[in-house]
Amino acid sequence: MPISITKENIKEEIEQSALPIVIDVYATWCGPCQQVAPLFDELSKELGDVCKFVKLNVDEARELSIYYGVTSVPTFIFIKNNEIKHKETGYMSKDDLKTKILEFVKP
Repeated sequence: MPISITKENIKEEIEQSALPIVIDVYATWCGPCQQVAPLFDELSKELGDVCKFVKLNVDEARELSIYYGVTSVPTFIFIKNNEIKHKETGYMSKDDLKTKILEFVKP
């Protein structure tokens, strides 16, 4: 299951992670976010050995949303070696999101 990040655990979960990371930036009031949430959970089970799956609630962690430059939800942030490599905004199907993740984690 994806891990929720906060300013209290960001260092441990993001900055010190050996695995590439995909962050699902969402809001509870966002319809597309609610639609993609179960797909993100499914992918975390399927691909959790090659990538760390993390969730960021924009309303609960506003300062982190600003830090990552999030302007709309849902947004997916792809991080490797504590560096943002790519961002995708908007709803994606499970297959589209899986393809993006697999491209991202390629060595």
